[in-house]
Amino acid sequence: MGRYIVKRLLMMVFLLLGMTFIVFASLHLASGDPAEMVAGVTATPEDIERVRVSLGLDKPFLLQYLTYLKNLFTLNLGTSFTTRQPIVQEIAVRLPHTLNLACASILLSILVGVPAGIITALNKDRMLDSVISTGAMVGISIPNFWLGTMLIYLFSVVLRWLPSGGMSAPFWTAEGFRQAILPAMALSTATIASFTRIGRSAMLEVLQSDYIRTARSKGLPGRSVIYIHALRNALIPLFTQFGTSFGGLLGGAVITEQVFVVNGIGTYLINAINTRNYPVVQSTVLIIAGLFIIVNLAVDLLYVVIDPRIQYS
Repeated sequence: MGRYIVKRLLMMVFLLLGMTFIVFASLHLASGDPAEMVAGVTATPEDIERVRVSLGLDKPFLLQYLTYLKNLFTLNLGTSFTTRQPIVQEIAVRLPHTLNLACASILLSILVGVPAGIITALNKDRMLDSVISTGAMVGISIPNFWLGTMLIYLFSVVLRWLPSGGMSAPFWTAEGFRQAILPAMALSTATIASFTRIGRSAMLEVLQSDYIRTARSKGLPGRSVIYIHALRNALIPLFTQFGTSFGGLLGGAVITEQVFVVNGIGTYLINAINTRNYPVVQSTVLIIAGLFIIVNLAVDLLYVVIDPRIQYS
């Protein structure tokens, strides 16, 4: 197990290094000059050149990248071009809001999607199965930015039940729940649908297994067969979906935060892209990718807990 974890961590380092190069190169190939954005519309060419030198943009591409890696290995994410503040401090303020939204969304997805998948599997080819499966297809198809706008209009403008935006408290508190429920609903719709479909498929496959038929032939109660014997083996594909969905929620939060005016790293990233703020874009994408890889590593390790037959060597 220890060797497997070390191997995965080394792979994570190489993946992040490759990702940093792709993002770094993409930003430098994109149109627009960060020095012009920082200097302002009234700046002279001399002013722009002085800003370019102060930001280190006058150096060759590879030298800029090597300097970035050197700072990265010392946990220095650099300084924002626009605010001239350390990026670590700015991300530390915004990251909890994004994690708060992502955690609320994944919890909502599990609480709704997993039971829905079990219900559809137990009611295969019945009316309830068709209704929930159709709803899952609709959920995957709805864009979260459109759904978010409709939820704001209904629950904030028309009914005035919930706030239209902002997130200042953890979702498990009373005020945080009121703030998080609408963006979590908008962000988690596709994830709920994915959990429903995968849960249905996994549960149907397990229910057709020989050991399930044997358990039923011995006269075990139906609930015991489903929740003790079948559900545990159906959890493995659901855990896999959890890992991929959490990364997707972090990426989807970029748009949802804009709709609900959440001061998270998604909003931070969009603003950085609009202003050609290279260090902020690089650092934000690095944080999101790192969280995605760590969550998937944790999910892989949990497989051993769910199914002792799985061993990593």
